[in-house]
Amino acid sequence: MTLLIRTSDLVPSERFEFWRSAVSEMFVPLRTDAARPERFDGSMRGFELGALKVAEVAAGPHVVRRTGALIARSDPGHYKLGVQLRGYCVLTQDGREAPLVPRDLAVYDTTRPYTLAFDDAYRQLVLMFPRRLLRLPDEAVAGITATRISGRRGLGAVLSPFLAGLAGHLDELDGRAAVRLADNVLDLLVTLLAERLDVAAPAAGTRGALLVRARAYIERHLGDPDLGPDRVAAAHHVSTRYLYKIFQDEGTTVSAWIRQRRLEHCRRDLRDPLQLGRPVSAIAAGWGFVDAARFSRLFKAAYGASPREYRRGGGPGAR
Repeated sequence: MTLLIRTSDLVPSERFEFWRSAVSEMFVPLRTDAARPERFDGSMRGFELGALKVAEVAAGPHVVRRTGALIARSDPGHYKLGVQLRGYCVLTQDGREAPLVPRDLAVYDTTRPYTLAFDDAYRQLVLMFPRRLLRLPDEAVAGITATRISGRRGLGAVLSPFLAGLAGHLDELDGRAAVRLADNVLDLLVTLLAERLDVAAPAAGTRGALLVRARAYIERHLGDPDLGPDRVAAAHHVSTRYLYKIFQDEGTTVSAWIRQRRLEHCRRDLRDPLQLGRPVSAIAAGWGFVDAARFSRLFKAAYGASPREYRRGGGPGAR
């Protein structure tokens, strides 16, 4: 269901106060100011796309601030991605400024103060999602918040128009397609940021950059049943012991991460309507599980239902 908010439905004297409240309810608690609030006009379309909250925002000039006091009051622990569709914006966080023009993207974190300044009429697409879904180290992502990602070259030129097109079709997505699309959007975003972190390794920190590269390598080779800690370590010219330490600092192990990512891909494929005719064993083997019985045990332990039950919509993991 799409939520539509328009200040034009109100008398001019009530519009900006209504907007202040609506912005905080749509995203996280925010402080909103405008030089000419009596002339302000704005609209928002919000839509839940699986775990993503997507909003298309169009408004006149104003400034949005996420302050330390507001963070202390309510902090869901989310990342936000802004895609500039029209106009100009300056995003500030962690001592950096990202000037955004149409097609540019930038990531910012709701757990730390930030400012968005719009000096003229604009339109922007905003995606908000739990930080854990990004599958990248928080300390590494902190090194690239409020940095401009061009929507005219590289992976940014792939993701930006895709998301801009998404904004025009929010009303046409059903529940299952929305969940699948959310997974795909997050995969693309992880790929884009992992590439950027690789380039910005000194800012992200050596350990954080290694973890990003190791996870990206694992993701590319999940279908290989021989993938394991020794191979990942050798591919990055570090000892297996050091690689274990990097993953241990994130509260997991190399093997557990590989298993988790394989199971997650299998879970998504089991619910994919395009793969309903594909045997469960083939899906498992495609993601590196050669022992069907072991796969079934691991899947049930993770999602509360056997793979076949899950495919039919059963089990607590289906929710």
